[in-house]
Amino acid sequence: MSLLALQRQFRDWLVTGEDRAAAALDGGKGDTLAGLLVHQNTYRTALVSSLAETFQRLALWLSKDAFESAAARYIDAHPPSGWTLDAYGEDFAGFLRPEDPVGAEIALIDWTVAQVFIGPDAEALQPEALAEVLAVTDWETAVIRPVPSLLVLPITTNADAIWQGLASGETPPHAQTAEQGGALLVWRQGLEPVFRRAEAHEREVLAWSAGGEGFAAICARLAVTLGEEAAVRTAGTLLGRWLAEGMVAAVD
Repeated sequence: MSLLALQRQFRDWLVTGEDRAAAALDGGKGDTLAGLLVHQNTYRTALVSSLAETFQRLALWLSKDAFESAAARYIDAHPPSGWTLDAYGEDFAGFLRPEDPVGAEIALIDWTVAQVFIGPDAEALQPEALAEVLAVTDWETAVIRPVPSLLVLPITTNADAIWQGLASGETPPHAQTAEQGGALLVWRQGLEPVFRRAEAHEREVLAWSAGGEGFAAICARLAVTLGEEAAVRTAGTLLGRWLAEGMVAAVD
């Protein structure tokens, strides 16, 4: 047996634990696996620890046994396929969702906060610099460019309030499901990931801006439902808030 073939069989056995893979590994003798079981235990323990590190608030929300049970089932269904464990757990929230929507959204926030932390860098446009920018930019066609770390998460529960309670060491609120879905904005201020709820108009303006629509076109869109004056006021208020929160990379 070549070294490559042996390595692949060992991998198959670590991942599946199946008798077929075990038999292939020791040639059907059955006298070598007892000493190798420690490697399978180490493998699974390392994956559970990796998930617990990534999904810290979920681990706090669930009991130790419940988290480890969910992690074990996820490991069986989704063994790692990449070269680093940094990317392991991307599908964990979706895996939890059918049976635990609140836990799934806590997991989604955990994962997204981690991704935002390592996301692309961009200097936020300072509020006092806006006047200088607009002096050389046509306000009618000016496009608001959000920072590249900004992500929008759909949310149907109060998982964000629970997550914040767990993160601050306070008693989290009881789990609740909203009658209408909402969204979280997650981005990075300096080195710190932050998030907050976003209303429908804010999500729309962000989506239009991300699509390259100018400020005047966005106001026209808002005017259809809000009226012209309210549309301009709403768009201006949102821009001011985003600048203050470090959510805008550029206006050009």
